[in-house]
Amino acid sequence: MQKLNFPTYSFRFKNSENKTYIFDIIRKKFLVLTPEEWVRQHVLQFFINHHKYPVSFINVEKLVKVNGTTKRYDIVVYRNDGSIFLLVECKAPEIGITQQTFDQIARYNLVLNASYLMVTNGINHYFCQMDFQNEKYLFLTDLPKFEIPNP
Repeated sequence: MQKLNFPTYSFRFKNSENKTYIFDIIRKKFLVLTPEEWVRQHVLQFFINHHKYPVSFINVEKLVKVNGTTKRYDIVVYRNDGSIFLLVECKAPEIGITQQTFDQIARYNLVLNASYLMVTNGINHYFCQMDFQNEKYLFLTDLPKFEIPNP
């Protein structure tokens, strides 16, 4: 698989029926190693190892209804109150990040109301903070720290 613009991480692989699989530590199962899955697994490691986001607050590939259509988001990170801290859209490395990609994650966020967005193809990463009052997003150089409030 292609080298991505992330630190180097260790992954578990297996081969079966001429396919390579990668272990997803969130879903706790092996998945077919596609270019998009390669990016998704790097993002998960980035969150867990670099940003120290709690594993128990991360969810991967769940269905969401958007304008009456069932879609599937890539990754969300929840807060301890159940609201969504971060929504992530992953693309394969050969897929360029375009306005269409931002429109896609914005549509998902109309339903999910995440405070932060990340769009990545593993090479280029874009981080945004939502400004719901002015209906726009503000680009950031990195994602914020995940803080669990004290009771």
